[in-house]
Amino acid sequence: MTHALIVIDMQNDFCPGGALAVAGGDEIVAGINALMGDFDAVILTQDWHPAEHSSFASSHPGKAPFETVEMAYGTQVLWPDHCVQGSNGAAFHAGLDTSRADMILRKGYNPAIDSYSAFFENDHETATGPDGYLRTRGIGALTMAGLATDFCVNFSAVDAARLGYAVTVREALCRAIDLDGSLAAAWRAMADAGVTVA
Repeated sequence: MTHALIVIDMQNDFCPGGALAVAGGDEIVAGINALMGDFDAVILTQDWHPAEHSSFASSHPGKAPFETVEMAYGTQVLWPDHCVQGSNGAAFHAGLDTSRADMILRKGYNPAIDSYSAFFENDHETATGPDGYLRTRGIGALTMAGLATDFCVNFSAVDAARLGYAVTVREALCRAIDLDGSLAAAWRAMADAGVTVA
């Protein structure tokens, strides 16, 4: 079976010193680079928000980062402004080997809806594109690594499993935010979807 590596959101704003830093986020870059040669394809995802995105706390007067609001598509965590299009924070970590990428998928660019998953916006209905690309290339197995385990990796892995891919998450090559038990909930969701944890 043709197998792709999907590297989730290895961007400056999610690494130490960034606007939405994940503890140890930069520690996994070398391990991810070392994996790339083992796969038939490498896909990099990139959070790519317009300024004043609806998921930013700054877009909701009186709200603080990590509070929640109800959106048309459900409950949305509000984040610090991060990964703004064209900013240094949105750029890939300098150590990441982007030369190996067959495809770079930008997500979260619709100002009205967030997109944790590489496959769907947060309404779980609006497709973002990689499913067609992967099927055209005959890819049926996916391994995922990156940031953050409990948000973008989790949503991407669960959606891919639901679409029929054989999905593996490399736990040692992910790091989590762990907001109010979100990491434990994410591992449960992945297990329930049939995702393999390696």
